[in-house]
Amino acid sequence: MSEHDPQPTAGREPLDAEAAEAVRAYAAKKRADADQLVGVLEDIAAHGLPPAMTSWEELREAKLAELAARRSTAA
Repeated sequence: MSEHDPQPTAGREPLDAEAAEAVRAYAAKKRADADQLVGVLEDIAAHGLPPAMTSWEELREAKLAELAARRSTAA
């Protein structure tokens, strides 16, 4: 048995394969969202809060530039 084919648990209603896969996909999305939030919080902890007058567009562009720089160094 694989981890995706566990034995039925007493008192629980089993899901069909499609429903189980949908739940796994939802969990993966929520995990990715949480990882993104963790990254933002770690950045704030390491560098402090951004200036209060910084627009979200400026923050977005700065973060995209940072990610692009990381991607080019990783390649």
